[in-house]
Amino acid sequence: MQTEQAARLVHNALMQNTTFPDSLSRQFTLEQAYDVQFELLKQREAVAETHAGWKVGLTSKAMQQQQGVPEPCMGHLMVEGHLTSPCRLEFDTLMAPGFENELCLRLGQPLVGEVSFDEALNAIEAVAPAIEVIEKRGVFAADLPLAFAGNSQQRAFVTGDFHPMSTGTDLAEIEVEVSVNGVSQERAMGAEVLGSPVNSVVWLAEMLARYGRNLKPGDLIMSGSFTKQYPVAKGDRVCAEFSQFGRVEIEFG
Repeated sequence: MQTEQAARLVHNALMQNTTFPDSLSRQFTLEQAYDVQFELLKQREAVAETHAGWKVGLTSKAMQQQQGVPEPCMGHLMVEGHLTSPCRLEFDTLMAPGFENELCLRLGQPLVGEVSFDEALNAIEAVAPAIEVIEKRGVFAADLPLAFAGNSQQRAFVTGDFHPMSTGTDLAEIEVEVSVNGVSQERAMGAEVLGSPVNSVVWLAEMLARYGRNLKPGDLIMSGSFTKQYPVAKGDRVCAEFSQFGRVEIEFG
């Protein structure tokens, strides 16, 4: 199947909120899947959506074990999917939704290809507490290339206030507490994210370079969940509270 055709089928499924058609099943390799995803981004921009940045997924052992995938993945973020906490989402408009607790990093400098930890750290201009809203259109590991081509489950991302990145701030030491309907579920540290959320930026810069792309000033990066992914039910109120950076809240009404 041609990349453009595959991306159009993916785009139609996202727009119509349906599962991906069977014709896309097991049609491409992981490398081809990202070609489809980049073409999907191109098609979304062609209908007046605006690119906001990138997500890095499957960064913690908890996520990798839960999804049955031993390596990170990436997806793209759109301005239209960026919401401000606290917010309310209509549960009935979502497909098998879930959420992940993350830090959203805003870049102040470009990054191209292989970069060091310090280069990635110095490029981070600001940090916000965040939750990614995901949708499941099948078992993630059952057809990994299709999951990646379909933008790695990304639906929306919700952020709190952005805080300037301070000298000496260690993102590995940031702690999150995840709550659902006011009941604490678990706590985790930023070190769960590839040793530090900064390493998500290192990984992403190199990955994008393989496809002739780079990170730009102003790009937002969802750096990956500290914990496993959580499903949500209609009426759920979810919260992720991060030390130093504050909280993010979503109601699924």
